[in-house]
Amino acid sequence: MTGGTGRTIRLEVLVREDCPNRGMAVQVAERALERSGVAAELRVVDVRSEAEASERRFLGSPSVHVDGIDVEPGAGERTDYTLACRVYRSGSGIQGWPEEAWVRSALLVRAAQDEPERSSATSP
Repeated sequence: MTGGTGRTIRLEVLVREDCPNRGMAVQVAERALERSGVAAELRVVDVRSEAEASERRFLGSPSVHVDGIDVEPGAGERTDYTLACRVYRSGSGIQGWPEEAWVRSALLVRAAQDEPERSSATSP
């Protein structure tokens, strides 16, 4: 989506090439993107080294980021970057991919941040 900043929102599924949850994470991201109504660029990014994991703030495979920010609530406080498999705790238990609602929410929040502010002088 291009908003007030003229930038495109990036939705990234970061994974190891051999990640067993790669396909499901991509499906979750695609569904969240479709259901959110937000126009964004979806990319699958292979993370290949510990250095790249640290650089991308990769908390394990798979991770989903919106404009470089992990969609899991509370993930911003973590610094345990790794190439290891990742598990998520959700309302439905433990699983190997993030909740669709987290991805959708992150997209909607980011899109709202890009909305041009309406000044009271131009508002009806």
